[in-house]
Amino acid sequence: MPRSDDLHSLPPGLPVPIDDGACAHLPGATLPAVTLAATSGERVTLATLPGRTVVYAYPRTGVPDRDPPPGWDQIPGARGCTPQSCGYRDQMAAFRTLGARVFGLSTQTTAYQEEAAQRLHLPFPLLSDAALVLTRALRLPTFDIDGQTLLKRATFVIDAGRIVHVFYPVFPPDRDAARVLEWLAAHPDAGLNPA
Repeated sequence: MPRSDDLHSLPPGLPVPIDDGACAHLPGATLPAVTLAATSGERVTLATLPGRTVVYAYPRTGVPDRDPPPGWDQIPGARGCTPQSCGYRDQMAAFRTLGARVFGLSTQTTAYQEEAAQRLHLPFPLLSDAALVLTRALRLPTFDIDGQTLLKRATFVIDAGRIVHVFYPVFPPDRDAARVLEWLAAHPDAGLNPA
């Protein structure tokens, strides 16, 4: 049975998330040595990756044959994981030109993420923190719905294992990739040469 809404677009009138300070502690933070499963089949330790990495944390991708949990669109910032992922997919060449790798991050299982990665033809891996190990270690903002703990939408620019910039809250999510690219282009050396 198909969804009753359009998975690929944002409906009008979504509530706008506010900055509640839940990511204020993250700029300058060193990533813990947590290894996560990726939809590429690899295991990724963000803390050990050289150079620049962009990680966009999102609540959950929807599926074409199932409506979201009741009240989903009323949660500020919850709606829009598919448009956000597609924005990164469509801008991937620009991220590569700027020397940045990209990962999506959610608390969904890798098996769940693989469906979205294949269906949306994502040219980058999605990382699973289903056990909430990285989420708890970094004290990432979350919310609970339908028996699940999900990440609030935030995007991190990481240079050699250290968070140098955080976008939070992220709204609208379909503009996230373009906003991050603008920041990367304006800050080519941020965090790469610490004093």
